[in-house]
Amino acid sequence: MRRLAQVVLLVALAAPAVFALRSQDAYASVVYVAPYTFEQTFGTAIRLIRVDLGCKITEKDVDSGYMLFDYTSPESGKEPRKGAIELVRTAQGVRVSVQIPSMPQYHEQMIVDALARKLLAEHGEPPPRAKAPPPPPPDADAGAAGDAGT
Repeated sequence: MRRLAQVVLLVALAAPAVFALRSQDAYASVVYVAPYTFEQTFGTAIRLIRVDLGCKITEKDVDSGYMLFDYTSPESGKEPRKGAIELVRTAQGVRVSVQIPSMPQYHEQMIVDALARKLLAEHGEPPPRAKAPPPPPPDADAGAAGDAGT
């Protein structure tokens, strides 16, 4: 019985190490909120990936706001790695997410930084954001209506 308890304890202590040390791709992504229009951002991202970086675009859908590409770098030994860019319209601007799961995160960051520089170079300073309207005063009408009924 004591031997069984030792085995169970050993397995319980080793399990977290096995999960932590197993090799797998990183699925984090780098996000950038572009202050330009969706059309400007998507077009610039396509030119960055295809022309500037020389990557092959394997699939794109403007309506859905994504593109898939084969990314190569000296670190990958000329072997293409799958990459993706997703663009989503938000109230703050266009949210750009870059993912290259089989490469270190700084490759994704490099693409995001290059996109920000290219947007600025091609389109100039982004238009100023419209200020949000001030919030209405707290229930000023409700208090006046309640006083009139007394």
